[in-house]
Amino acid sequence: MKLGYLGASAIALSLGLSAPAAAQETGNVIFFHPDGSGVNHWLAARMHTVGPDGELNWDRLPGLGVYTGHMADRVTGTSHGGATVHAYGVKVIGDSFGLNGTEEITAASGQQMSIAEEALAAGRAVALVQTGHIAEPGTAAFVASNESRGNTHEIAASVIESGAQVIMAGGERFLLPEGTEGRHGMGERTDGVNLISRAEELGYTVVYDRDELMALNTETTDMVLGVFAHNHTFNDQEWIRNEIDGVPTYWPDAPTIAEMSDVALAIISRDEDGFFAVIEEEGTDNIANNMNAAGTLEALARADEATGVMLDFLDQNPDTLLVMAADSDAGGLQVVHADEPGMLDASTRGGGILHGVEGQFGNAFITPADANGVQHPFGIGWVGYNDVAGGILVRTAGFNFDLVEPLMDSTDVYTLMYRTLFQVPID
Repeated sequence: MKLGYLGASAIALSLGLSAPAAAQETGNVIFFHPDGSGVNHWLAARMHTVGPDGELNWDRLPGLGVYTGHMADRVTGTSHGGATVHAYGVKVIGDSFGLNGTEEITAASGQQMSIAEEALAAGRAVALVQTGHIAEPGTAAFVASNESRGNTHEIAASVIESGAQVIMAGGERFLLPEGTEGRHGMGERTDGVNLISRAEELGYTVVYDRDELMALNTETTDMVLGVFAHNHTFNDQEWIRNEIDGVPTYWPDAPTIAEMSDVALAIISRDEDGFFAVIEEEGTDNIANNMNAAGTLEALARADEATGVMLDFLDQNPDTLLVMAADSDAGGLQVVHADEPGMLDASTRGGGILHGVEGQFGNAFITPADANGVQHPFGIGWVGYNDVAGGILVRTAGFNFDLVEPLMDSTDVYTLMYRTLFQVPID
């Protein structure tokens, strides 16, 4: 599972010698993390979005390997532990955020830096793009280390101070002092620090919604902070709770992950030294963890739209690697056949949880027509609110896509990205 890497370059550098001549050039890396999405989620997305015989953008990625995401102390990955493994290339315990529990990490490269921090140190542009709040680990663990993922105020400050050229997320609540009214709601910081003002001091252009983001001149804008919601850009509750509260699955004024990605890549790809982008659709995880079937399918459709944006970018930028992977399976989602349209039973045979469009006792989802013109009703079955190990794949496209192995440990995701960015093999 180690991609056949040797340690010659690292050994030479440690001895003060010149590194051996490299066999290939470096490239840019986009790491896209549709959190919580297993093969089962993508099958459901295909059924719902393009039909049983249709093709998602996700289906078009040529590289494929089976992902093993166990942690040092558990068989199921966690969002913060999994992100830490992706950022550092070493196994950690599940309750880790840029650390191994509470201990500092030496990355697989031998440095006490994440891959994003090494990219910044090498002069590359870095983007952190997130549909959740700014302290979500899928992006934040690449630039922040903390003993608890609950220390959102500290983590948010680390992200703002990280030096990343593009930061897009929700979480205005963690950026403003309590008592300060923002564009989306009241601040909650207890240290009195206004991180939006701090970002402006650092040179960031701050935007708050889709219209402001899309109005940016990506040819002249170098640093962007997007603050697109008070918390997440979505409402991760059960379908019926969102209905009762009168809130949508996604806030309509917030940009989609596809729109954020398009702008972020346009900005950082101008850097002559190259770039590293970490992009996360968090709704695929959080919404599924609330067993909101309709919301999960919407989140997956958004993630697939973003995948299309990235594939279009690769067509114009063949020196860029796209890596896609989750770290766990949110809710153990499964597609369940329904005999007819209309109301579904509350459970599968045997007692499994079964949801339709409106949740329990909801109406069946209906696929677009298959190759024979037939539309099929189906429901979504759940294990529960849990994350499970699931069937996760690593998908790749673009530069170095063929270095993916049939079996990919979570640490190998880092190794593939590191080799592409720095041309240094890791043993």
